[in-house]
Amino acid sequence: MEKHVFIVGSKGIPANYGGYETFLEYLTQGQQDTTIKYHVACKVTDKTAAKQKHFVHNHADCFNVYVPNIGPAQAIYYDVAALNQAIRYARRHRIKKPIFYILACRIGPFMRDITRRVHAIGGVVYVNPDGHEWMRAKWSKPVRQYWKYSEGLMVKHADLLICDSKNIEKYIQTTYAHYQPKTTFIAYGADVQRSTLADEDTKLTDWFNQFSVKANNYYLIVGRFVPENNYETMIREFMTSKSQKDLVIITNVEHNQFYDALKAKTHFERDQRIKFVGTVYDQDLLSKIRELAYGYLHGHSVGGTNPSLLEALASTKLSLLFDVGFNREVGEDNALYWSKQSGALAKLIEQADTLSADEIEQFDQASTQRIADAYSWPFIVGEYEKEFRLVK
Repeated sequence: MEKHVFIVGSKGIPANYGGYETFLEYLTQGQQDTTIKYHVACKVTDKTAAKQKHFVHNHADCFNVYVPNIGPAQAIYYDVAALNQAIRYARRHRIKKPIFYILACRIGPFMRDITRRVHAIGGVVYVNPDGHEWMRAKWSKPVRQYWKYSEGLMVKHADLLICDSKNIEKYIQTTYAHYQPKTTFIAYGADVQRSTLADEDTKLTDWFNQFSVKANNYYLIVGRFVPENNYETMIREFMTSKSQKDLVIITNVEHNQFYDALKAKTHFERDQRIKFVGTVYDQDLLSKIRELAYGYLHGHSVGGTNPSLLEALASTKLSLLFDVGFNREVGEDNALYWSKQSGALAKLIEQADTLSADEIEQFDQASTQRIADAYSWPFIVGEYEKEFRLVK
């Protein structure tokens, strides 16, 4: 019997951006159990596009959900509208025991009614709580309060929470123990394929020349340019260090107030080693840039399993990670760790500069194997399919 899984909360597929979109691309593309039928909500803001209700991508039934331009409330509107469409579809087609998988905790105030309606047709509601969205600095205090309130209601009314980090699972179990939440851990995945570009490929050498960067002579940062990713600490500490290498930062800083404030605070523009190089959308080129970095700096302090961390551990030789539970559980003993204490990261960078080729090779092999064993997409897809098959 076919098992139907309705997934709501991503912008939709096909897409080449965003953690949830990437997850759905790999989940549907790498499907192993053909008895599972995926239905994926796709956000559209064009009424004309919305007229095409359904299309197929990676054998998944993708259904468009029209969302009017109503500002910050769009995300909440979208999730509720998508669930309403999905529930109607399941009822109309008399689908037995459907699974509704909600990505992120945006719609807590509506969860009680949604779960009641899903249960009425014999279905179950699963939630991926993502990371600590309510801690992100980009949100105003009222928005953060809403995120926290919403999270609690999502946990209360979900049949199962699928956490992509053991630390998030522990947080859910501890913080909401009074709800006795049912949780499980399935990690986010990583693409462990090496870049197809040769070292002398002009695409790569042109990029190196453009920014005056040399292979194996730079530390790399890839990630969203937001305060909770500890850019200030990483830049300050690198400037303090005696490293002769560059710090290459791949991120989008256009029209970014945080960038201007950081520049005023640190005057990083005076240090020729600090190089903001914009974004790199060519995944093959980005993989090659990761592979040819001397080391990777990771400062994320909020959220679950971070995609850029997985990709770095899989492809960069040496990783220097901010010492927080989310990062420790992924890197284990296969990375170096730093704190925000003044001088700690600068000292670690200088120590990393003195590592022998053999020591770096050991870190490289161990971290790559760690990701291949526990975070490869085929493994993650298999874990999800096992979980979905448990619903009888």
